[in-house]
Amino acid sequence: MNKVLNSREFKRIITRMAAEILEKNISCKDFAIIGVQKTGVYLAQRLIKEIKKQDDINIWSGSINISLYRDDYDQRVAKTIAPSQIDFDINGKTIVLVDDVLYTGRTIRGALDAIFDLGRPERVQLAVLIDREQRELPFSADYVGKVIPVSKREEIDVHWKEDGEEDAVYIKKITK
Repeated sequence: MNKVLNSREFKRIITRMAAEILEKNISCKDFAIIGVQKTGVYLAQRLIKEIKKQDDINIWSGSINISLYRDDYDQRVAKTIAPSQIDFDINGKTIVLVDDVLYTGRTIRGALDAIFDLGRPERVQLAVLIDREQRELPFSADYVGKVIPVSKREEIDVHWKEDGEEDAVYIKKITK
């Protein structure tokens, strides 16, 4: 594995992303950040914490489980993921959807389907820690921590301190 982001760079990126999100949404009356389970929730929680450091504003927060919305649902091994936690009305709100890695766009499509099953937000923005490019669906992020183009024979592996590891991002070869 090749480390491409260390913990200090990781923190700096989150600080910058939080400032960008705050700047673009400071005038929103109804503003929410929703993390895609599991690791998108880690990033969402950190962004919220950093935004509150920068400006004490009210931010709705939640997490969304997209397992049943995936187009490869029948092909995936079942993972233990918590149920969605959205304890507010999303209608009319600006939603910042958060995930750790943007790749094909299929996860984002599933997340949007899940969100729109709950209501009709005013708008949805996308924030990702890493954009690895090579989209299969036409999505782009409004907030990107870092673009790391990799081949289809490589993966982006994000490590989180919430999982007991050092914050870091690695590129690793797929050996299939």
